[in-house]
Amino acid sequence: MHRNHFPIRRQKLAEQFGEHKIDAFFVTSAPNVRYLTGFTGSNGQLLVFPDEAYFFTDPRYRLQSAQQVNCKITIATGPLWPRVLAVLNKRKVRQLGFESHHLNFWNYQSMRAAVSLKTELRSVTGLVERLRITKSPEEIQLIRASVETNSAAFEQAVKAIRLGMREIDLAAEIEYRMRGLGAQKAAFDTIVAFGERTALPHAQPGPTALKRGQLVLIDMGAMREGYSSDMTRMLHVGRAPRKLREMYDAVLEAQLAAVAAVRPGVTATQVDQTARKVLRTAGLDKLFVHSTGHGLGLEIHEPPRVGRKDMTRLAPGMAITIEPGVYLSGFGGIRIEDTLVVSETGCEVLTQTPKLLREI
Repeated sequence: MHRNHFPIRRQKLAEQFGEHKIDAFFVTSAPNVRYLTGFTGSNGQLLVFPDEAYFFTDPRYRLQSAQQVNCKITIATGPLWPRVLAVLNKRKVRQLGFESHHLNFWNYQSMRAAVSLKTELRSVTGLVERLRITKSPEEIQLIRASVETNSAAFEQAVKAIRLGMREIDLAAEIEYRMRGLGAQKAAFDTIVAFGERTALPHAQPGPTALKRGQLVLIDMGAMREGYSSDMTRMLHVGRAPRKLREMYDAVLEAQLAAVAAVRPGVTATQVDQTARKVLRTAGLDKLFVHSTGHGLGLEIHEPPRVGRKDMTRLAPGMAITIEPGVYLSGFGGIRIEDTLVVSETGCEVLTQTPKLLREI
């Protein structure tokens, strides 16, 4: 991401201050700090004013922050908060906004005790997230590269699948392949489940060994240059039985219908309802226990939530997943997921890995 993007993002953030009646905004969420500064380290905080921004970190990141951050930098030996406080007092801040959903109660109490009695702390949620929800063309290209890395890692890992292989072995193989293709890490803990364990939507890979006749669920995502991808695909060892193929076809129909419903102006909940309607017709809606999808970017889960209650209207540049699934205890589960981006007229599915049930 070019360094010139970050002052523009900070200025857009400051343009919201009047609406929330704040003089400055204190950013502590690591993804939000990265979005506003480009800093990729583990300890950074940002204080944003309409005319300037102040970045705080510790001596470990002296060189890195100088290379990545293009606003005023303070290196603190010890806790960062005293140095933040010094700027607040110098600037005589009266109304300080903070990210209440990222600040625990202990840190809030510490802030409250430290700031001047003339400074009011204002809880503000979603200011940076509202900017992040619409991706720039540069961000979309980074997500696209992450998606391509993810799909290539999947194809390589599938070739390594053998009878007797454990779930945890396949998960390790997938993450090894991701890194070999340029990912910094997995975007989340890779989900691999065999047989009846596929009925667990967020199954943790374990020692279960692969057998003939089993269903395989792989939910994986790569993190590349800070941006996430997400994909779920299904395999079957040998010829899949009729009941399984019928369930798979219903989920695929729901997934394709939801993708087709994505376009500017449509609400996230309307997309969710589209998938549920298809599964209701197939008599499987009660087995669909999660939302149809979610936004993604610097984090694997970002707004909007493509679920029952999210009334966010989709707009060009939003990156989301579409992932309906059905889960039957004692039998297995099926989920099909793509990463896509909302376009001017509809959407572009970034995930190009085929969606037909793959029999191996």
